[in-house]
Amino acid sequence: MKIYKLKTGILLEQDTKQYYLEHENWDSVINDDHLFNSVQRLTSSLTSIENGKRLIETELEPPILSQELWASGVTYYNSKLGRQEESKAAGGGDFYAHVYEAERPELFFKANANRIVGSGGKVRIRQDSSWDVPEPELTLVITSTGKIVGYTIGNDMSSRSIEGENPLYLPQAKTYDGCAALGPCVYVTKEPLPPDTTIYLEIHRDDNSIFTGNVQISQIKRTFDELVTFLYRECTFPFGSLLMTGTGVVPPNTITLKSGDEIHITVQPIGTLINTVE
Repeated sequence: MKIYKLKTGILLEQDTKQYYLEHENWDSVINDDHLFNSVQRLTSSLTSIENGKRLIETELEPPILSQELWASGVTYYNSKLGRQEESKAAGGGDFYAHVYEAERPELFFKANANRIVGSGGKVRIRQDSSWDVPEPELTLVITSTGKIVGYTIGNDMSSRSIEGENPLYLPQAKTYDGCAALGPCVYVTKEPLPPDTTIYLEIHRDDNSIFTGNVQISQIKRTFDELVTFLYRECTFPFGSLLMTGTGVVPPNTITLKSGDEIHITVQPIGTLINTVE
């Protein structure tokens, strides 16, 4: 079951049929501990529409409104290695090894809605950065009580040259206008995603593929519940939150994004998040 946020409403998709909610508020719909059952009840009371695919193509927005977007770092072994490599010259390499093994995970605020784009939107790279990459991440949709009710795809855009210069520069490397993409929808399911769920990344430049990579979420060191528990320890989220769970696909230092590059991140059964670099 999929939920799309549109400019003029909300679209529900179940078994290839689409249902349109014109007057429902995104915050109210998504911040529901019983989201799966609630959406099922809604679809059973609605008549399917014929122009759902066109609405998705023309009105799609990122699946976030009043929620905060947070992110997890060093949750995959590949991420630990990448972060150590980029920061070793600054003497920060050991920090990431310690975080990977520590009880407390790395969590940081990523963005609010005005800095996030949806599928089809343009992400940005900082003008004061020389090494920039996308980070493809499974993203949890969490209610105000801390319950995981859905999943979406996230692109945690990162300025690795700034982050590598000094670990204390992480907020500048991670948070700026156009620093994240989410979408295309929220996937709602009764059961957690299976461990063999795979995240695929592909970067296109001038109609050529310049990088591909993939990783299964079974490679994440920490459980999703563990990450959520730490996030909600001392923070309240009146409208719920979204949490990126880290990246296990790390492009090499020979790859840096340029204006016009197209980024494809696929996680089935959620779909594909597609963005162009501004």
